Amino acid sequence: MALAAAARFTLAREPMKYRQLGSTGARVSTVCLGAMTFGEADDKSFMHQVGSSEDESFRVLDRAFELGVNFVDTADIYGQDGLSERVLGRWLADRRQRDNVVLATKMRFRMHDGPNGTGASRYRIARTIDASLERLGTDRIDLYQIHMQDASTPDEEILRALDDAIRAGKIVFVGCSNYAAYRLVGALHAARESHLSPFVTLQAQYHLACRDLEREHVPLCRKYGVGLLPWSPLAGGLLTGKYRKGQPAPTGSRMAKWKERYDGFDRRPQNWDIVETLVAIAAEVERPASQVALAWLLAKPVVSSVIFGARNVTQLEENVGASDLELSAEQVRRLDDASAIELGYPYDFIRRIDGTW
Repeated sequence: MALAAAARFTLAREPMKYRQLGSTGARVSTVCLGAMTFGEADDKSFMHQVGSSEDESFRVLDRAFELGVNFVDTADIYGQDGLSERVLGRWLADRRQRDNVVLATKMRFRMHDGPNGTGASRYRIARTIDASLERLGTDRIDLYQIHMQDASTPDEEILRALDDAIRAGKIVFVGCSNYAAYRLVGALHAARESHLSPFVTLQAQYHLACRDLEREHVPLCRKYGVGLLPWSPLAGGLLTGKYRKGQPAPTGSRMAKWKERYDGFDRRPQNWDIVETLVAIAAEVERPASQVALAWLLAKPVVSSVIFGARNVTQLEENVGASDLELSAEQVRRLDDASAIELGYPYDFIRRIDGTW
């Protein structure tokens, strides 16, 4: 079946499924709505004018909630002066749904000038938590994440600041994002040794065209019970199936505007092998290729929820449709084979000897 015909099957056919958030008792929808695009941003902001209006953001949130999505992720840096958090906060207040949403946000990157305008020091964390709480209009943040490791701040300092906020009732769980494996392990051990609340999630780039996490991070998450929250699951549009080898980007698409980025897909020929396999399996299951790409991630046991963005309701509905798509073992294997990476030393050596690493 052609992808155009498969587009009829965009909505989940079964009720939303929920999983544990890492090893915690909290349950989140298998797909998480990323709020990066909420609010129309200017050229100076993180989003560079690719956001949605507040009205459209509200429509996306309303529909997501109707479809069973209970997990929303944002960050203080999304939009100028915390625009995404402010839009999300106004929706929460207007709809009075705060207790039905698992609310996640992040801190780390520069929000204002000066030597302490960036980083994850204890000095700064206390202030960024309060600032996010005010913008979100809430008394607590359910999952507060360090957006990227801070090489200049010790793990113990970061964890102590976060643990104090948990004890004060300002945050519930803590997670990290864009951490090297060695740094995450160090933080987990520091938390254990000092009796502090550990990171329960890792938010990181993970998709069919970027499986580097499987060298260290995926085994780490499996061993320590850390829930993996993949971001950019569609690889900037590559895994939607609308871009094909040797063909120009469709008129009006983001890649039609970002020609240099689109040309970058060609620099890794394997990308097009992945796309062809996606398209073939999409035809078999009569779903859009994007849903197949998301379903592949949901087939991985360490994944708690997959984060996707949606600038409008149509994009939202198509992505949420992946929540009930279960690929067969044979289909997962075909996607694994098409997207396989070279593990390198010592991983290949270990796998040749005992089949794992």
